[in-house]
Amino acid sequence: MTPELVIENLSKTYSNGVRALQNVTLHVPAGMFGLLGPNGAGKSTLMRTIATLQEPDSGSIRLGSLDVLKQKDEVRRALGYLPQEFGVYPKVSALEMLTHFAVLKGIVDARLSKETVEAILKRTNLWDVRKRKLGTFSGGMKQRFGIAQALLGHPKLIIVDEPTAGLDPAERLRFNNMLSEIGENVIVILSTHIVDDVSDLCSRMAIIGGGKVLLSGDPPATMEALRGRIWMKVIERGQLERYERDLEVISTRLVAGRTAIHVVADARPDATFDEKPPNLEDVYFSTLKASDQKAA
Repeated sequence: MTPELVIENLSKTYSNGVRALQNVTLHVPAGMFGLLGPNGAGKSTLMRTIATLQEPDSGSIRLGSLDVLKQKDEVRRALGYLPQEFGVYPKVSALEMLTHFAVLKGIVDARLSKETVEAILKRTNLWDVRKRKLGTFSGGMKQRFGIAQALLGHPKLIIVDEPTAGLDPAERLRFNNMLSEIGENVIVILSTHIVDDVSDLCSRMAIIGGGKVLLSGDPPATMEALRGRIWMKVIERGQLERYERDLEVISTRLVAGRTAIHVVADARPDATFDEKPPNLEDVYFSTLKASDQKAA
């Protein structure tokens, strides 16, 4: 049985005064868990803390029976981590590098190491390029190699930080499909600012901003809570400032040279607005907007 990750009252303030985490509490079950938030929200600080790479000021993290903050070696054996910046040795082949990582993970038996590495290269669709130097890999291939090293040792928890940033649409789809398969049996935390990735993959999610958990739940329920409150209208660009002044505009986008606005309101602002079924992007932007207003 896959253990649950329990984070309680986690706080971290850096020496420059930035409060990166403020009493963060999350319960993360097995499966895909999406952590959404803008750049600077505290996502990477939280991921590094869970991955035992830095200490919080206060709070606790448990992975099943393990105390993450006190039993770091045991946690690292149960952890797979793909950070946002993942470097590779460009002149080493995927097979050689993954075999080296296997030893670092404690897989020292030569036969077991060979079988494990071969199985993971096939699972991540890198078998045919296993002898190619990592420096020749595309962005998507490098990310798949990053997941390959994270899968070594049968981890109970896998953390991936902004994994699809910079990937083209086809590579992003392949990578997400692979993550979805992995997430059937372990905890996978997907930290991202790409709302569609969470909407497509995750059964549970949280939105973090300013170091705080602003919302958590399952995506369909968070969207349902906004039903009947999202309104859309296409306006001229010059009208945007007036609408932002008078209404709760949560997002804008260009449509054929004009601006489509999404507004959150309990009732139709006027007859020119159309009701829109809410999606996760509406949840995300309305949550951040409410947080900004509260902080102002």
